[in-house]
Amino acid sequence: MEPPKEARTLSDPVARPLGAVSSLTPNEEERREGGVAPPAAVLGEEADGASADGLWELPVEPAERRPECSRCSRPQKVCLCPFLPVYPLHVSTHLYIIQHPAEENKVLRTVPLLTACLPQDKCKVKIGRRFSEERDPELSTVCRKSGTLILYPGDEAANLEEFILDSPIYPSTIIIIDGTWSQAKDIFYKNSLFRLPKQLFNLPLLLNSREI
Repeated sequence: MEPPKEARTLSDPVARPLGAVSSLTPNEEERREGGVAPPAAVLGEEADGASADGLWELPVEPAERRPECSRCSRPQKVCLCPFLPVYPLHVSTHLYIIQHPAEENKVLRTVPLLTACLPQDKCKVKIGRRFSEERDPELSTVCRKSGTLILYPGDEAANLEEFILDSPIYPSTIIIIDGTWSQAKDIFYKNSLFRLPKQLFNLPLLLNSREI
């Protein structure tokens, strides 16, 4: 009667008959017994990872900006020049537009429409966030004139329409801040020059604002 065979787990090495020749190298046998993946598979995974990483290094083509009208600065397909006056309007008041830098490159910005309707010497656009007497003496002089008004809402602001009707002198200059409410607030309160002129507000403008 043959003796019972001993039980073997999957991790136990299989006894090889004497004289048997293995087709695997010692290193391959060691990897096979230890559960290590063959070198080819490892190299394949590394190659796939390297190729994926290379995708991030490929050049990205910048988005092409649509051709714009040189007058209204709108895309040519939606140019508004046919609806604008052919010749600049005759106005007696000077306008100073204080534009936040973030508004300068917006496609649907409205300041170019205003400048297209007024004479160049009646409408000036100043782009920036901080203004001072040293940096802009011209603006400082304008803010100190008694006939200068600034359009910005607040507790001390008067209604623009009522002020014009009641005032014996028509304003010579109006300052308008172009930007979102948070941007306009930052410009108004962090530039002492803009608190020198009389403060006014325009009720229809507030009601039509996109942030109220």
